[in-house]
Amino acid sequence: MNTTNVCAKAWNWGLLTLVAVMLVVAAVLLWPRPGPASANHLTGAAAIAAGIHTCALTTEGGVKCWGYNGEGQLGDGTTMNRTTSVDVVGLGSGMAAIAAGLHHTCALTSGGGATCWGYNFYGQLGNGAGGGLDPNPTPVDVCASGATPPCTATNNNVLTGVAIAAGGFHTCALTSGGGVKCWGWNGEGQLGDGTNTDRTTPVDVLGLGSGVAAIAAGREHTCALTSVGGVKCWGWNGLGLLGDGTTTDRTTPVDVVGLGSGVAAIAPAGYHTCALTTEGGVKCWGSNGAGQLGDGTTMIRTTPVDVVGLGSGVAAIAAGGHHSCALTRDGGVKCWGSNGDGQLGDGTTARRTAPVDVAELGSGVAAIAAGFSHTCALTGGGGVKCWGDNDSGALGDGTTTQRTTPVDVAGLKPTACGDVNDSGSVDSIDVALVLQLTAGLVGSLENEASADVNGDGTINTIDAALILQLGAGLVTTLNC
Repeated sequence: MNTTNVCAKAWNWGLLTLVAVMLVVAAVLLWPRPGPASANHLTGAAAIAAGIHTCALTTEGGVKCWGYNGEGQLGDGTTMNRTTSVDVVGLGSGMAAIAAGLHHTCALTSGGGATCWGYNFYGQLGNGAGGGLDPNPTPVDVCASGATPPCTATNNNVLTGVAIAAGGFHTCALTSGGGVKCWGWNGEGQLGDGTNTDRTTPVDVLGLGSGVAAIAAGREHTCALTSVGGVKCWGWNGLGLLGDGTTTDRTTPVDVVGLGSGVAAIAPAGYHTCALTTEGGVKCWGSNGAGQLGDGTTMIRTTPVDVVGLGSGVAAIAAGGHHSCALTRDGGVKCWGSNGDGQLGDGTTARRTAPVDVAELGSGVAAIAAGFSHTCALTGGGGVKCWGDNDSGALGDGTTTQRTTPVDVAGLKPTACGDVNDSGSVDSIDVALVLQLTAGLVGSLENEASADVNGDGTINTIDAALILQLGAGLVTTLNC
């Protein structure tokens, strides 16, 4: 064995290690520190939902809402409209999903427990109460089917589910067994229990005790996506929005014509419904007076029609009062239909009967939500942008000014790739924290999702080196 070569290699490796450590130390000592953090901690969003107000599920598992609050649907304990986001009382963490109706809001805890707040005249909060005009401006637990109120986690009689949907004045939940339960207003049969009787606690949707993969609620109708990719709808059908080829109301689920399989997502709206196919195409049916079906006409359709130009390439859909939107697989957003409040985001207020691009959102969007007359987008970094009607502050930009192009929601910031301590900047402290994590000196990071800066699924010294290179100007972007 050539001991000289071995020693030389060992010496070279030791020198390289020493140089690397010195570079990190130099970075920590010399890289400019950020200023003190603001007392008003900004947070990112993980999901969004919209009605005539808007809500966000934060990356910390909390819920924030803004906009119209006449019935307490913002959950902040008041009925004051808010032009910027406010915390929902008691929901600062531990939440997994949100849903926004017209005048009420609901959420699921990480354990599946359902809670709702806002207007409850028809029992849509599911707590066994109803009939009163007073709002419920803070969350109440939803009763399990057959439970006797009061329903609380302590009493072990709270409904649990894996998904929740809020309509105009009713609410539905998907159970872990693939069944569907609904409660609230039932004047049009939207609860699916074969009656028109309002329910203040959950009831089973007939024929859907299992086999359902997703649910969604419109103003006065409800739809379910089956585990085989089919679509069933029930409730009001005056404009053909159930898609069964008729205009007859249904108190139990009926099949949507031509959609027995091959569907990936559903989006019921005010008076129309849309579906995303597994091939990435979009089909819509129902009311079309504003062109919200996107087929280039304003004709009512009682069965699904193709949206012009969207036969493929779509990743998600959303439907509002009289407009519809699609998120493309490239992260861009397109909208069509009513645009009197600028809810299509194309810089105009002109009605569109076929999809148009939303200004400045050609890429970088992770999710979309359509309210009655406004629209919002969740960016890849956790920021939220909204556009359209803003009379009550639903856009969250601190004003009540209508916007025909997207504006940032105040208080919900995108998280920078590499900002592992969530300070608002990427700096030497982030380098040091990543190195400490890989060395086992700390067990976790405040913003661990931003630490994997090369996108390889792991956090290691390579990530620390790349953050260091960003600070030195050797690279200009990171890839979380």
